[in-house]
Amino acid sequence: MPLTPAEIIDSFPSLRLTVEAHGLLAKKALGQNFLLDRNITDKIIRLSLARQNLADYSGASVYEIGPGPGGLTRSVLACAPDKLTVIEMDDRCIAIMEELRERFGSRMEIINGDALQTDLSRRDSAPRHIVSNLPYNISVPLLVSWLKQMPAYQSMTLMFQKEVADRITAPTETKDYGRISVLSQLICRIDRLFDLNPECFVPAPKIWSSILLFRPLSNIPDARQIAGIEKLAALAFGQRRKMIRQSLKSVPDLEEKCRIADIPLTARAEQITPEQYLHLASLL
Repeated sequence: MPLTPAEIIDSFPSLRLTVEAHGLLAKKALGQNFLLDRNITDKIIRLSLARQNLADYSGASVYEIGPGPGGLTRSVLACAPDKLTVIEMDDRCIAIMEELRERFGSRMEIINGDALQTDLSRRDSAPRHIVSNLPYNISVPLLVSWLKQMPAYQSMTLMFQKEVADRITAPTETKDYGRISVLSQLICRIDRLFDLNPECFVPAPKIWSSILLFRPLSNIPDARQIAGIEKLAALAFGQRRKMIRQSLKSVPDLEEKCRIADIPLTARAEQITPEQYLHLASLL
């Protein structure tokens, strides 16, 4: 009787032994902080699946960016995706991924490349999930690119610096509320699964981390609206201390548009809700 995916993963040496065998030290230039505790990586996947009312990843395509030595990779593979695609730039980590692929065959694909230059939205069949301990130095650009393609994905389970997660989930009229808050909250339902102490990582960063689950909302702004939202948010939050009659003065017929969108000209960027930004963008 063939082994289950979980049994195959259990047959591998521990992550710490794997890292030692490959002489793998995290590279600061690549934004690497490795998560080697299988209990934690299993918890990330277990909570994400439970929140989605899923038992596992069977029938789905999963994408992981920056797998490093393969902590999350192992936890994903143990949950039986039809296919897992990993995208990694570090050749040392590619070698570890190759060891996993030897056992999982065509159910695993390795891309040695830049995730910012890789379009995942049309690869493989739906449903598609993204799971990643994101390289912190490119986490926001990656998130923005995926948000613009969100109808292609069923979920994204992503790890960020806690301060970035706080910005993504921030409510109006708070110091953390900004451009990424507006865009994320207009496109996705966002759940914070849990926060992680720096000591969970090797090497330990100086900051806490947070796991966020993104799921597309039923009515997502179209490409034209998203472009308008990005323009308005950049102008407004670029001068967040000013009233919008000043920060958005380049918008034609601003006073009439704000009247229709029920936005006072005396409001500042952080006082405007995501829905109001969308309404105003729809009038551009």
